[in-house]
Amino acid sequence: MELDSIECVSSSDGMEEEEIQAHQFSAKPIHGIIASAIAPATSVHELLECPVCTNSMYPPIHQCHNGHTLCSTCKTRVHNRCPTCRQELGDIRCLALEKVAESLELPCKYYSLGCPEIFPYYSKLKHEALCNFRPYNCPYAGSECSVVGDIPFLVAHLRDDHKVDMHTGCTFNHRYVKSNPREVENATWMLTVFNCFGQYFCLHFEAFQLGMAPVYMAFLRFMGDEITARNYSYSLEVGANGRKLIWEGTPRSIRDSHRKVRDSHDGLIIQRNMALFFSGGDRKELKLRVTGRMWKEQQNPDGGACIPNLCS
Repeated sequence: MELDSIECVSSSDGMEEEEIQAHQFSAKPIHGIIASAIAPATSVHELLECPVCTNSMYPPIHQCHNGHTLCSTCKTRVHNRCPTCRQELGDIRCLALEKVAESLELPCKYYSLGCPEIFPYYSKLKHEALCNFRPYNCPYAGSECSVVGDIPFLVAHLRDDHKVDMHTGCTFNHRYVKSNPREVENATWMLTVFNCFGQYFCLHFEAFQLGMAPVYMAFLRFMGDEITARNYSYSLEVGANGRKLIWEGTPRSIRDSHRKVRDSHDGLIIQRNMALFFSGGDRKELKLRVTGRMWKEQQNPDGGACIPNLCS
C-alpha cells in the first residue's frame, strides 16, 4: 500500500557440471565489513573443512571407504557420492575426526568485527548464532531483503537502495494521508531513519489487519544491539479534536525482526475508527499527524535513578 502523500518535518538539525558447482558453494558475503579470515593454524583445521562447502564440519562427519570426508549437509548435495574419488559414501562416520575436534579451541568467526572470545570447537556454533558482533539484517520491511552488514553499511543501503528518508534530530512530526482508508491490506507504509545521539533509529508506520479489524501502528527500532537499545526511550503522540493517544517505551533492537515487533504490539496502535476520528471531516480520508521524540536515559550519580537527557 502506498501513501498518497507524506509530509515529514525533522525538528532538529573433471567432474559433472552439477558436482563442479557443489565445490563452489560459499558463505554469503557480509557487506560493509572488511573480509578477514583466520589462517588455519594447523593441518587439523584443514581436515575439519568440508571440501564441498568449505565450512567447518560438525557431527555427523561422513567419510567414504577411501577416507575422504564431508559434512552431513553436503552429503545429500552430492547424491551420496564422494566428490573426491566418486565412491559411494554409505553411512560411515569419521569418529576419529569428530574426537579430534573435541580437543580444539577456536576464535569466533566474527573476531574481525571485534569478538575476542575463544570456544571449544563444538560450542562455537551456538555462540556465533547469538554473538553480539554478528552482522545485522536489513531492517527494511517493505520487501524481503536479504542484505546483511554492519550499521554504517545498512544506513547507506537504506538510503541508496531503498530510498528511505533520512533525518537528523531527536524529534519528528509526520503527516500521513491516504485517500481511501477503507482499503486496508497487510502492507508496510513507511520507514524513516533518524540520526540522534550519534545513533540511528528506524521509525515504522504501517497498516495491517489485527484479527478482523484494520489498524495503524507506529513504532521505533534501534539500529544496534539489545543492550544499547535500553539506554534510549521514545514517545509517540497522535490526536485531534481535543483527543490524543500517547505511547512511551524503549526502542527494540533491529535484532528483533519488524514482524516480531509488530506482532507483539510493542508500539502506538490506532484503531481505524479512532484514526478516522482524528482525521476529521467526512471520515473518507485518512489524515494522521504523528509526533514524537527520543531521549537518552542517564544514570543519576547521586541517587542512582535514571534521568532523561533530552536532545537539544
